[in-house]
Amino acid sequence: MYTPINKLLMQGVLDSWIRLSASLAVWAFCLTVTACAGVEHKDTLPTVASVDLARYAGTWYEIARLPMWFQRHCVDSTAIYTSRPDGRIGVHHECLTDSGGIDQAEGVATVIDPKTNARLTVVFDNFFARLFGSSRDGNYWILALDPEYRTALVGTPDRRFLWILSRAPQLEEVT
Repeated sequence: MYTPINKLLMQGVLDSWIRLSASLAVWAFCLTVTACAGVEHKDTLPTVASVDLARYAGTWYEIARLPMWFQRHCVDSTAIYTSRPDGRIGVHHECLTDSGGIDQAEGVATVIDPKTNARLTVVFDNFFARLFGSSRDGNYWILALDPEYRTALVGTPDRRFLWILSRAPQLEEVT
């Protein structure tokens, strides 16, 4: 039965809901502004002066990496880079998972800094890559590379991802 008391009760619930929603919206806005204000500008990461992509092509073994979500189950990873007729680089990534399975991903790397060939953007053929695309700054920067092309340090300009790569599955003691 609908009475004036029920109407007042419903109005109180509605008012509480509006106040709660407004408070949550203000809180979310403040949190977002605070998080953005805390992001400091970092200097641009230096890359190697020059990369001969023909020499860089081939098999690279992952020696170490910063932890990342998309490789969370990988215990042994390999990347194979191949030159393509269109000037881009084919990327085949393969990893042995902690459950004994094999995960594979195919991608294409494009040079975005032709003066050095040290900054590339890699897009893998998966749902997320198609949905979000790649960064205009690239997401594969060659930060260090020994003269014999035996070891490399690769990262992203935002410093979120980093890999130590080697032509051999294990680094020599001297390295």
